[in-house]
Amino acid sequence: MSSVLSNTRYGEPVGDLLRKYFAVFSGDGIRVFIQLVYFYLVANTLSLSEFGLFATASATGIVLSRIAAIGFISPLYRIATVKPQLIGVYTAGYLAALGLSLPLVVAAGATVYLLLFDQGMSALTFALIAGTEILLWRTLEVVINVNKGLERFGRASLLIVFGFTMKALAAGLLAMSAFPSLATWAAIYFVTQGIMAMLAVAIFYPRRKLRFRPALYRRRIGDALAVSGSDVLFYAQSELDKLVVLAAGGSVSAGLYAIIMRLIDLTAMPVRSFSTLLVQRLMRRPDMLGGWKARALVEAGIFAVSTAAMAAIVLVFTVKPDILGSNVASAGALLGLVLLVPAFRNLIEYQAELLYGRGQSLLRMFNYGVIGALKAVLLLALLSHFGNPEDWLIWTNAVFATLYAISFALTYRAMRRPPTRV
Repeated sequence: MSSVLSNTRYGEPVGDLLRKYFAVFSGDGIRVFIQLVYFYLVANTLSLSEFGLFATASATGIVLSRIAAIGFISPLYRIATVKPQLIGVYTAGYLAALGLSLPLVVAAGATVYLLLFDQGMSALTFALIAGTEILLWRTLEVVINVNKGLERFGRASLLIVFGFTMKALAAGLLAMSAFPSLATWAAIYFVTQGIMAMLAVAIFYPRRKLRFRPALYRRRIGDALAVSGSDVLFYAQSELDKLVVLAAGGSVSAGLYAIIMRLIDLTAMPVRSFSTLLVQRLMRRPDMLGGWKARALVEAGIFAVSTAAMAAIVLVFTVKPDILGSNVASAGALLGLVLLVPAFRNLIEYQAELLYGRGQSLLRMFNYGVIGALKAVLLLALLSHFGNPEDWLIWTNAVFATLYAISFALTYRAMRRPPTRV
């Protein structure tokens, strides 16, 4: 796949691209270990039901964080990639957009709480969990994306490791708490991640004078709104399936599903590192993946890497089921039922990044709307037809295969159109 990336007008040698890839990926090995420590502590300190509620509240916050700043993180990232001298101008624009969008975010969050969480947790607990994702982790993502745009991949990897280290520290405090409840975890989570966000900005964000220039933002408002919409729809179809399981199957089923999807997410790390480099090159040369041979090579590679990674995780749980604790063991026993889900899920995400890199954000948003709606319908159908997780989980392979086929058709049809240059 490195030969695909090296096929640009910039003539980057394969060796240079590999070094950049490993710079992007360098923090992931440490990150995986730290993330597993965090996951182990939280998933086994909280009850399975509490973990299900936490995971679904966190997923809600992640979706709402994509409404915050109405997608202005995208122009900020593009500017960091192609015109870094304007970072201060677009940082001011991002902060203004964030302030304007917060009332909408709060209203949406309150509505979701009343519909789904009112009986399971207090409003304060929900606000702390969702607020951490909306404001604090989103801030870390902004710092990471700006550094990636500047091709400071080592710093970006360090920031990822730092963020998950603070999560693991929070989980350790929960495990040592005299009252390790969901409410206690929400408070610890918010405070520790607030410290993490402030340190990330203070140490790693480029020093630029903030200058508010509305005239420069006008031509990028359409892209920002399209990216915001597509990001909301992306996370709606990738995160809010937990809410579907919570609503239709209860908090215990939601806990099992959240654990399984968290383990599946580990398979996406090498794919996302590859996509980071590919998207930047697509911004510079949007037609670089015009041939079907290159497209097939990349997709086959993603499928093979994802499936092999999932098979390795299944093997680990087969040899040592309780490696991540008793709560995770109950979900780990079911991983073999979803062996192909990671490959289809990662390919859908990759195809969306193709459209983003080509500047086709509106089409990306449309695709996610179709995929998200279909996913919700199919999962609800499974949960209403089958009662036991063992029965409906195996059919999630067919669900994600269907979603991949839809994504494939929509994405490559869209790529026939002329790309939009940054």
